[in-house]
Amino acid sequence: MKKIIIFLISISTLVIMCSNVLGFFGFGDTSSWKEEVLLHDGSRIIVKRWQKHGGPRSFGAPIREALISEQTISFSHPKTKEKIIWKDGPTEDIHIANFDLVALHIKDNIPYLVTVTKQCIEYNKWGRPNPPYVVFKYEGKEWKHIPLSELPMEFKNVNLVVNTVGYNEELLNGSLSPIAAEKVKEFNRDLQSELDKTILRNPMAPQGKAHCPEMIYIGKARWIGLHNFRRHAKYEACLDECKLLDIDSKYCPCDRFFKKNLKGE
Repeated sequence: MKKIIIFLISISTLVIMCSNVLGFFGFGDTSSWKEEVLLHDGSRIIVKRWQKHGGPRSFGAPIREALISEQTISFSHPKTKEKIIWKDGPTEDIHIANFDLVALHIKDNIPYLVTVTKQCIEYNKWGRPNPPYVVFKYEGKEWKHIPLSELPMEFKNVNLVVNTVGYNEELLNGSLSPIAAEKVKEFNRDLQSELDKTILRNPMAPQGKAHCPEMIYIGKARWIGLHNFRRHAKYEACLDECKLLDIDSKYCPCDRFFKKNLKGE
Protein backbone atom coordinates (compact mmCIF):
# COMPACT_ATOMS: atom_id res chain seq x y z
CA MET A 1 0.00 0.00 0.00
CA LYS A 2 2.84 2.37 0.90
CA LYS A 3 4.50 1.72 -2.48
CA ILE A 4 1.25 2.54 -4.27
CA ILE A 5 0.91 5.84 -2.39
CA ILE A 6 4.52 6.77 -3.15
CA PHE A 7 3.97 5.88 -6.81
CA LEU A 8 0.82 8.03 -7.02
CA ILE A 9 2.59 10.96 -5.36
CA SER A 10 5.47 10.63 -7.82
CA ILE A 11 3.09 10.57 -10.78
CA SER A 12 1.24 13.64 -9.45
CA THR A 13 4.51 15.50 -8.98
CA LEU A 14 5.61 14.60 -12.49
CA VAL A 15 2.30 15.81 -13.96
CA ILE A 16 2.60 19.13 -12.12
CA MET A 17 6.21 19.58 -13.26
CA CYS A 18 5.33 18.78 -16.87
CA SER A 19 2.40 21.17 -16.72
CA ASN A 20 4.65 23.95 -15.43
CA VAL A 21 7.31 23.29 -18.04
CA LEU A 22 4.79 23.20 -20.88
CA GLY A 23 3.23 26.38 -19.57
CA PHE A 24 6.56 28.16 -19.38
CA PHE A 25 7.57 27.09 -22.87
CA GLY A 26 4.38 28.44 -24.36
CA PHE A 27 2.15 25.44 -24.97
CA GLY A 28 -1.16 27.22 -24.41
CA ASP A 29 -0.55 27.84 -20.69
CA THR A 30 0.81 30.50 -18.35
CA SER A 31 4.07 31.43 -16.66
CA SER A 32 4.83 33.82 -13.82
CA TRP A 33 7.78 34.98 -11.74
CA LYS A 34 8.92 37.79 -9.45
CA GLU A 35 11.87 40.06 -10.04
CA GLU A 36 13.66 42.83 -8.21
CA VAL A 37 13.70 46.15 -10.05
CA LEU A 38 16.54 48.62 -9.49
CA LEU A 39 15.10 52.13 -9.81
CA HIS A 40 17.04 55.16 -11.02
CA ASP A 41 17.55 56.49 -7.47
CA GLY A 42 19.07 53.23 -6.24
CA SER A 43 15.96 51.98 -4.44
CA ARG A 44 14.44 48.60 -5.27
CA ILE A 45 10.95 47.17 -5.59
CA ILE A 46 9.58 43.69 -6.29
CA VAL A 47 7.32 43.17 -9.30
CA LYS A 48 5.36 40.14 -10.41
CA ARG A 49 5.31 39.18 -14.08
CA TRP A 50 2.63 36.97 -15.64
CA GLN A 51 2.19 35.75 -19.20
CA LYS A 52 -0.36 33.67 -21.04
CA HIS A 53 1.04 31.91 -24.07
CA GLY A 54 -1.09 31.70 -27.18
CA GLY A 55 0.82 28.97 -28.99
CA PRO A 56 3.93 26.76 -29.02
CA ARG A 57 7.46 27.95 -29.67
CA SER A 58 10.78 26.27 -30.20
CA PHE A 59 12.37 24.69 -27.14
CA GLY A 60 14.81 27.12 -25.56
CA ALA A 61 13.69 30.09 -27.66
CA PRO A 62 13.64 33.45 -25.84
CA ILE A 63 10.42 34.35 -24.06
CA ARG A 64 10.16 37.48 -26.20
CA GLU A 65 9.82 35.23 -29.27
CA ALA A 66 6.91 33.29 -27.78
CA LEU A 67 3.40 33.90 -28.99
CA ILE A 68 2.19 35.71 -25.87
CA SER A 69 -1.53 36.42 -25.92
CA GLU A 70 -1.70 38.30 -22.60
CA GLN A 71 0.68 39.61 -19.98
CA THR A 72 0.72 41.69 -16.81
CA ILE A 73 3.19 43.34 -14.49
CA SER A 74 2.08 44.25 -10.97
CA PHE A 75 3.66 45.82 -7.90
CA SER A 76 2.90 47.73 -4.71
CA HIS A 77 3.71 51.44 -4.88
CA PRO A 78 6.68 51.97 -2.54
CA LYS A 79 5.13 55.10 -0.98
CA THR A 80 1.34 54.79 -1.20
CA LYS A 81 1.29 50.96 -1.06
CA GLU A 82 -1.34 50.99 -3.80
CA LYS A 83 -1.47 47.73 -5.77
CA ILE A 84 -0.77 48.71 -9.37
CA ILE A 85 -1.19 46.45 -12.38
CA TRP A 86 -0.48 47.01 -16.08
CA LYS A 87 -2.12 44.72 -18.64
CA ASP A 88 -1.37 43.94 -22.26
CA GLY A 89 -3.52 41.68 -24.37
CA PRO A 90 -5.55 41.09 -27.52
CA THR A 91 -7.64 43.84 -29.07
CA GLU A 92 -9.90 44.09 -32.10
CA ASP A 93 -7.00 44.87 -34.42
CA ILE A 94 -4.26 42.67 -32.90
CA HIS A 95 -5.07 39.33 -31.31
CA ILE A 96 -1.92 38.94 -29.19
CA ALA A 97 0.07 41.02 -26.71
CA ASN A 98 1.62 44.15 -28.21
CA PHE A 99 4.77 44.75 -26.18
CA ASP A 100 8.08 43.59 -24.74
CA LEU A 101 8.71 45.17 -21.35
CA VAL A 102 11.98 47.07 -20.96
CA ALA A 103 11.97 49.27 -17.85
CA LEU A 104 9.92 50.42 -14.88
CA HIS A 105 10.85 53.63 -13.08
CA ILE A 106 9.25 55.95 -10.52
CA LYS A 107 9.70 59.70 -10.04
CA ASP A 108 7.70 62.01 -7.77
CA ASN A 109 5.60 58.97 -6.86
CA ILE A 110 4.58 58.51 -10.52
CA PRO A 111 5.40 55.13 -12.12
CA TYR A 112 6.53 54.97 -15.76
CA LEU A 113 6.67 51.82 -17.88
CA VAL A 114 8.88 51.63 -20.98
CA THR A 115 8.07 49.03 -23.63
CA VAL A 116 8.96 48.21 -27.22
CA THR A 117 6.51 46.84 -29.75
CA LYS A 118 6.86 43.17 -30.63
CA GLN A 119 6.53 43.13 -34.42
CA CYS A 120 5.89 45.36 -37.44
CA ILE A 121 2.11 45.39 -37.04
CA GLU A 122 2.31 46.55 -33.42
CA TYR A 123 4.95 49.10 -34.41
CA ASN A 124 2.56 50.57 -36.98
CA LYS A 125 -0.40 50.51 -34.60
CA TRP A 126 1.48 52.60 -32.05
CA GLY A 127 2.52 55.30 -34.51
CA ARG A 128 5.93 54.05 -35.70
CA PRO A 129 7.91 55.76 -32.90
CA ASN A 130 11.66 56.27 -33.32
CA PRO A 131 13.27 55.12 -31.08
CA PRO A 132 10.57 52.42 -31.07
CA TYR A 133 9.49 52.82 -27.44
CA VAL A 134 5.91 52.99 -26.26
CA VAL A 135 5.83 54.66 -22.84
CA PHE A 136 3.08 54.56 -20.22
CA LYS A 137 2.59 56.79 -17.19
CA TYR A 138 0.46 55.83 -14.18
CA GLU A 139 -1.58 58.81 -13.10
CA GLY A 140 -5.09 59.20 -11.73
CA LYS A 141 -5.25 55.45 -11.08
CA GLU A 142 -4.81 54.58 -14.74
CA TRP A 143 -2.03 54.00 -17.25
CA LYS A 144 -1.76 56.64 -19.97
CA HIS A 145 0.25 56.46 -23.18
CA ILE A 146 2.73 59.35 -23.35
CA PRO A 147 5.45 60.39 -25.83
CA LEU A 148 9.06 59.49 -25.09
CA SER A 149 9.81 63.20 -24.66
CA GLU A 150 7.76 63.17 -21.43
CA LEU A 151 9.82 60.36 -19.90
CA PRO A 152 12.16 61.90 -17.28
CA MET A 153 15.71 62.14 -18.62
CA GLU A 154 17.22 60.50 -15.53
CA PHE A 155 15.61 57.21 -16.51
CA LYS A 156 18.37 55.41 -18.38
CA ASN A 157 18.75 51.80 -17.30
CA VAL A 158 16.88 48.75 -18.61
CA ASN A 159 15.80 47.06 -15.38
CA LEU A 160 13.27 44.37 -16.34
CA VAL A 161 13.97 40.83 -17.51
CA VAL A 162 13.94 40.81 -21.31
CA ASN A 163 15.91 37.63 -21.94
CA THR A 164 15.51 34.29 -20.09
CA VAL A 165 17.47 31.96 -22.38
CA GLY A 166 19.43 29.45 -20.32
CA TYR A 167 17.61 30.28 -17.08
CA ASN A 168 14.27 28.53 -17.66
CA GLU A 169 14.90 25.74 -15.13
CA GLU A 170 15.96 28.19 -12.42
CA LEU A 171 12.83 30.24 -12.98
CA LEU A 172 10.61 27.17 -12.83
CA ASN A 173 12.01 25.68 -9.63
CA GLY A 174 11.84 29.02 -7.84
CA SER A 175 15.51 29.13 -6.89
CA LEU A 176 15.74 32.69 -8.23
CA SER A 177 12.43 33.98 -6.88
CA PRO A 178 12.51 36.88 -6.71
CA ILE A 179 15.15 37.41 -9.39
CA ALA A 180 17.74 39.80 -7.93
CA ALA A 181 18.43 43.04 -9.80
CA GLU A 182 21.99 41.89 -10.46
CA LYS A 183 20.63 38.68 -11.99
CA VAL A 184 18.31 40.72 -14.22
CA LYS A 185 21.41 42.29 -15.79
CA GLU A 186 22.90 38.83 -16.26
CA PHE A 187 19.74 37.61 -17.98
CA ASN A 188 19.92 40.48 -20.46
CA ARG A 189 23.67 40.65 -21.06
CA ASP A 190 23.59 38.67 -24.33
CA LEU A 191 21.00 40.88 -26.00
CA GLN A 192 22.37 42.61 -29.08
CA SER A 193 20.06 45.59 -29.57
CA GLU A 194 20.95 48.89 -27.92
CA LEU A 195 17.25 49.17 -27.08
CA ASP A 196 17.75 46.34 -24.58
CA LYS A 197 20.81 47.89 -22.92
CA THR A 198 19.83 51.49 -22.21
CA ILE A 199 16.91 53.81 -22.86
CA LEU A 200 17.75 55.65 -26.07
CA ARG A 201 16.60 59.20 -26.75
CA ASN A 202 17.80 59.95 -30.28
CA PRO A 203 16.20 58.55 -33.47
CA MET A 204 17.74 55.36 -34.78
CA ALA A 205 18.90 54.69 -38.32
CA PRO A 206 16.35 52.68 -40.34
CA GLN A 207 16.82 49.12 -39.14
CA GLY A 208 14.80 46.50 -37.32
CA LYS A 209 11.33 47.81 -36.49
CA ALA A 210 12.23 51.27 -37.81
CA HIS A 211 12.63 49.60 -41.22
CA CYS A 212 9.15 48.02 -41.12
CA PRO A 213 6.94 48.90 -44.09
CA GLU A 214 4.21 51.42 -43.33
CA MET A 215 0.95 49.57 -42.76
CA ILE A 216 -2.67 50.39 -41.95
CA TYR A 217 -5.50 48.51 -40.29
CA ILE A 218 -8.28 47.48 -42.71
CA GLY A 219 -10.68 45.75 -40.33
CA LYS A 220 -11.26 42.10 -39.40
CA ALA A 221 -7.85 41.94 -37.67
CA ARG A 222 -6.13 42.59 -41.03
CA TRP A 223 -3.21 44.90 -41.77
CA ILE A 224 -1.81 45.80 -45.18
CA GLY A 225 1.07 47.83 -46.58
CA LEU A 226 0.27 51.34 -47.80
CA HIS A 227 2.21 50.70 -51.00
CA ASN A 228 -0.86 48.80 -52.24
CA PHE A 229 -2.69 52.13 -52.46
CA ARG A 230 0.10 54.60 -53.16
CA ARG A 231 0.93 52.84 -56.41
CA HIS A 232 -2.32 54.02 -58.00
CA ALA A 233 -2.30 57.27 -59.97
CA LYS A 234 -6.08 57.69 -59.93
CA TYR A 235 -8.52 58.03 -57.05
CA GLU A 236 -10.94 55.58 -58.66
CA ALA A 237 -8.21 52.96 -59.06
CA CYS A 238 -7.40 53.30 -55.38
CA LEU A 239 -11.07 52.78 -54.49
CA ASP A 240 -11.14 49.69 -56.70
CA GLU A 241 -8.23 48.33 -54.67
CA CYS A 242 -10.27 48.76 -51.49
CA LYS A 243 -13.22 46.97 -53.06
CA LEU A 244 -11.01 44.16 -54.30
CA LEU A 245 -9.62 43.65 -50.81
CA ASP A 246 -13.08 43.93 -49.21
CA ILE A 247 -12.06 46.97 -47.17
CA ASP A 248 -14.84 48.94 -45.49
CA SER A 249 -14.99 52.60 -46.51
CA LYS A 250 -14.06 53.76 -42.99
CA TYR A 251 -10.69 51.99 -43.33
CA CYS A 252 -10.04 52.74 -47.01
CA PRO A 253 -7.09 55.21 -47.15
CA CYS A 254 -7.75 56.65 -50.61
CA ASP A 255 -9.02 59.99 -49.31
CA ARG A 256 -5.70 60.32 -47.54
CA PHE A 257 -3.82 60.23 -50.83
CA PHE A 258 -6.28 61.94 -53.16
CA LYS A 259 -8.50 64.98 -52.97
CA LYS A 260 -11.90 63.43 -53.39
CA ASN A 261 -13.40 66.38 -55.21
CA LEU A 262 -10.68 66.17 -57.86
CA LYS A 263 -11.18 62.43 -58.36
CA GLY A 264 -7.44 61.95 -58.65
CA GLU A 265 -7.10 64.23 -61.64
